[in-house]
Amino acid sequence: LPLVGQKLAAAYPEEATAMMSACIVAAQMVMAPIALLVGRTADSWGRKPLFLAGFAILPIRAALYTLSDDAFWLVGVQLLDGVGAGIFGALTPLVIADVMRGTGRYNLALGAVVTAQGIGASLSGLAAGVIVDHYGYTVTFLSLGAAAALALIVFAVGMPETANHEQ
Repeated sequence: LPLVGQKLAAAYPEEATAMMSACIVAAQMVMAPIALLVGRTADSWGRKPLFLAGFAILPIRAALYTLSDDAFWLVGVQLLDGVGAGIFGALTPLVIADVMRGTGRYNLALGAVVTAQGIGASLSGLAAGVIVDHYGYTVTFLSLGAAAALALIVFAVGMPETANHEQ
């Protein structure tokens, strides 16, 4: 989001605040219904397929950002951020609950995951800033997309299904 906001602000300096707001609102409008859908289907579909869909959206979104500088396009692509946020926001606590069931350590695990997410977001923003300064937006979006694609592969190979279908 900050990188898209920067790109929009550079292209439309008079409307920079409105453009950033449009990106935020667009993502939020999609995130809530996606989170509801995920909440309803997480038990029947399983956690892993839904998480994989969320991870798959990230590199696609990154590649789509490189195709146009048009404000409507960029805000439209930002809708995919809402899809990913809805999936991750709804599933993360469920997966942690699955993994930590019976240990009494749910809050500790959730705190650790949220801390790791915060550190990752900060480092991603730092890396994006350095890359965009040296190589531009296209290389930056593709680099972030490559990192997301790697995360997709690691998750697909290394993460088991955590839903207990026997309950």
